[in-house]
Parts: sequence; structure tokens; C-alpha cells
Amino acid sequence: MTESPATKPAGGDGGQRARNGLKPERNGLLKSFRCKHELQPTHNCQPEEEEVRSSLYRRPFVESYEETPMLVAVLTYVGYGILTIFGYLRDFLRHWKIERCHIAREREEQKDFVPLYQDFENFYTRNLYMRIRDNWNRPVCSVPGPRMDLKQRVSHDYNWTFEYTDQVIRDVINLGSYNYLGFAENTGPCTDAVAKVTLQYGVGVASTRQEMGNLDKHEVLEELTASFLGVEAAMAFGMGFATNSMNIPALVGKGCLILSDELNHVSLVLGARLSGATIRVFKHNNMQNLEKLLREAIVHGQPRTHRPWKKILIVVEGIYSMEGSIVRLPEVIALKKRYRAYVYLDEAHSIGALGSRGRGVVDYFGLDPCDVDVMMGTFTKSFGAAGGYIAGKRELIEYLRTHSHSVVYATSMSPPVVEQIIASMKCIMGEDGTTVGQERIRQLAENTVYFRKRLREMGFTVYGNQDSPVIPMMLYMPSKIGAFGREMLKRNIGVVVVGFPATPIIESRVRFCISAAHTKHLLDKALSVISEVGDLLQLKYSRHRLQPSPMRPLDDSVYEDVVD
Repeated sequence: MTESPATKPAGGDGGQRARNGLKPERNGLLKSFRCKHELQPTHNCQPEEEEVRSSLYRRPFVESYEETPMLVAVLTYVGYGILTIFGYLRDFLRHWKIERCHIAREREEQKDFVPLYQDFENFYTRNLYMRIRDNWNRPVCSVPGPRMDLKQRVSHDYNWTFEYTDQVIRDVINLGSYNYLGFAENTGPCTDAVAKVTLQYGVGVASTRQEMGNLDKHEVLEELTASFLGVEAAMAFGMGFATNSMNIPALVGKGCLILSDELNHVSLVLGARLSGATIRVFKHNNMQNLEKLLREAIVHGQPRTHRPWKKILIVVEGIYSMEGSIVRLPEVIALKKRYRAYVYLDEAHSIGALGSRGRGVVDYFGLDPCDVDVMMGTFTKSFGAAGGYIAGKRELIEYLRTHSHSVVYATSMSPPVVEQIIASMKCIMGEDGTTVGQERIRQLAENTVYFRKRLREMGFTVYGNQDSPVIPMMLYMPSKIGAFGREMLKRNIGVVVVGFPATPIIESRVRFCISAAHTKHLLDKALSVISEVGDLLQLKYSRHRLQPSPMRPLDDSVYEDVVD
């Protein structure tokens, strides 16, 4: 292992490899690049795995982003080029009514109207997405736990429409749901508590919180959430997407500046745009680029007037759901304090899934929750429910109660959903009198490390942080997106495949989501099938294959003990 001090200025990225199609800039910290063979000379080391060590971190911060092989990138572009050419040819045939067009179009009597449907913008949907549409929206007809049942469907018009058969594909191993802690279940204490509350409160509220929809259960949930996160107050909302898109406009507006990570979720992007604030985007997890923007914002101020910004809000996520990376939160907080900005942290995927106590990325890094100004998260994943929350200082929450559109106009959360969150959160905190929650947190950490390591040993290219339960595995070529999803389902494995425009054009991938409910037997069975399909489709692109390690469970050092 060799260490290289990163001391170049912000503009100096010469000699460093491109990552994700971009040239990442150094972040001013020590980097350690692990070699395939420890005793090889320094010039043979490949920067496949980045390990950051700093006084800000309690443990090594390791993320892996292997560069796309040149031949694979070229063949991927060629594949999209061929699809585009045939797409234009088919559009020509549809224009002359030689081929039937299923896309929504204007009626002849409305041809002089302003177009309602953007025809060219649907080019990808018509000619590329429809070819592999059968890989998405598969109807699940059971509990989406570690195993699930799928309703079988067929298409007679090349995926434009589907017909359901009477057959059910049973016992499909589920590697796609965000069921990180396994609380999406229909048996157990949480389910019993939900059934009892349903009989007492019913299934709906039919009113907003400010009118007749504020139940005692809602207030219990908010108090418990604040206690769980270690902050003064919290507020719950009925929809995770709306938690971001409707609350960011209440926090910032004209004359404010938002510094947003380039890979932030669309709900954060929409909320930033609706706010009317000025938006500047920094490179993903690149702290030197973020600091550069902060300095420019303070030095130059607002455009034209050069007045100081009213607020500067840094918007980041805990775990980035498409990259599997974890935010460099200690550095973000250090920059926030240095330049007197605010931090908005979206913990949709990290809450419950990271940290020794399941309290998210703040717990994972051992930071003070009070250093994060706005803590946002969702109940849809680790808690097996629905909705979202915002937590922080009491003044912040009281302000949102009167200014947030999600409070004023949205219907209150359903009582059974609220009870599911309360029961699962108490289980995670240990307030149910058991250690089930702590065991699930540890099991998720073990499963994550084990699954990632085995994939890399097989020769697959895997992105993200070593502790992230979101595990992207690269497919690259468009033809392999649909092929991988279909071949896996034939072998009773359900996966989520993702391609352009949700990812860069040469970085199509399959995204595995690991759960504490997965047993080692299930993971081994899935890994065996993944290896088989990988050989069939020639997906083992990695040039830095690891040596297989002994099959043993992770030791107790997965998480260090955290002192309250």
C-alpha cells in the first residue's frame, strides 16, 4: 500500500484518472491506493479503491470507482448509436403509417393547436425504453421481503401493453427492495401493533394536520423521531418526495444560494428550483470543489449587486442511491462552520441502514447531530412504512409548521403507517425490551460487506462505499440491461436494472439493495446465479479481481462502539 499526499491546488488534477466520466479533483486529504499485489513497485499500483485518512474520520473511508475500459466504452456508444439509427428509421415508418405508433399523439383536428405532447423528447421512450420495459413495473403479489411472488405477464405487441396470466412466479429472491432492516413483513410485533391501531383509529384521517387531522399518534411519532435522532424537535410528512420538494422552498428563496451535489435526488433538485434561490452544483463528494464555490460565493456575493447572500445552503445526501457512495459529512460540516453556511442532509437511504445504532450517516461518522442544520429522512425504507421527516432545532420545526406546503395542504399520515414507524423505531432503539433491532443493524452491515466482497472477487465492477447497502454493479452496454434482468428472473432472482438517462450513457448498471432479512444461504444462492449470468453475458469487466477470502462471518469490528 502506498500513500500519496494530495496537496495540489483546486485546478490541478493532472495525472489523476477520470472517475465516472469526469476528472475528479483532489480533496486535500491523504489518499491510499491499494495494489493488487502489495510488493509490486509504486508505479504498478492501480487507484481502484480510495481510502481517505484524516483527523476528521474515526475509521478509513473507502470507496471504489473503477474506470470504464476503453473498449467497453466504445462498444457501448456504438450500441446506443445503432439503437438511435433504427429509432429514426422506425419513426420514419410511423410517420408514413407503415408501422403502427402506440405513443400518445395529437388528433388530426388538433394539429394546429400548441402541441401537448413533446414528440422528440419521447424518442428514448419509444425506441429504447420500450425494448426493455418488461424489466420494470413487475406486479408483486406477496410481502416484498427477502423472497416474494411475482405475477406473470406477457406482451404481444413488443412491451407496449401487457396481459396477466394465471401463473405466479413464486419464491423469487428479492434483491431490489429498500427493505434494509427487514421490517417490510406481515408477521411479528410491528404487524400486531399496526393491526390494533387500525381497529382503533381506522385507515385514514381525511384532513390536514392544521384542521382535524392531528392525532395523538402523530405527536408521539415526532417526539420519538427527535429522540431517535438526538435533536430538539422533528416533524413528519406523508410523502418522502414532498418532504424535500415542498420544504426547501420554505427554507430558502430569492437572494439565497443553494450548493447542490451533482448527484442529488430529483426531489432535492425540484425543491431547489421551486425555491427561486440561485443554484450552483459541485462535483459529487468533491470537497475542494465545494470549498471553491463557497469562497467565490462569499467573495463575489450575489450577481450584479454583489450583496452578501441571505443564506448559503449546502444540500447533500447520506447515501447516494445510484452510486452507492456515502457523503463526506465530516468535511462538509467543517466547511459549513468555516464559511458559516447551513447544511441540508437527506438521509432517505442512510437512516436505519448506517451507524452502530442505525441513526444514519451522522451516527456512522460519530458526529454531533446539532452540527447538521436540517436533517431530512424517509420512513419508506428501513422502517418499512411511508412518509418522511425533517428534524433539527425547535425554532426550525415551529417555522415549518406554518410555512410548509406539506403541512398546510397535505392530508395527515394514515394511523396504521404511523404505528408501523413507531413500532419499528422503538425496536431499533431497543425500547421494545429486545435486542432485535441491534441484531438487524449488525446483520445488515455483515451482509453488505460480504456481498460486495464476493462480487469483486468474482471479477465484477462494483461502485460505492464498502459500507453502503446500495451496491451498483456495472453492465455498461444497453443490450445487457434487459438481458441481465430477464436472465436473473428466469433463475428466480429479482433485480433492478438502470440505464440512461437515469445514469450516464456508458454507466448502465444493476443496483442490488441488501437487507438484514437476507440469510447467508440466500446471498450465496444469489451470488452463484449472478456469477452464472455474468459468465453468460460476459459482465466480469474488472481488471483488478481480488483473491477469494475464506467464507467466514464478519467479526465484531464491523461497527465500533459509540459512546453517547
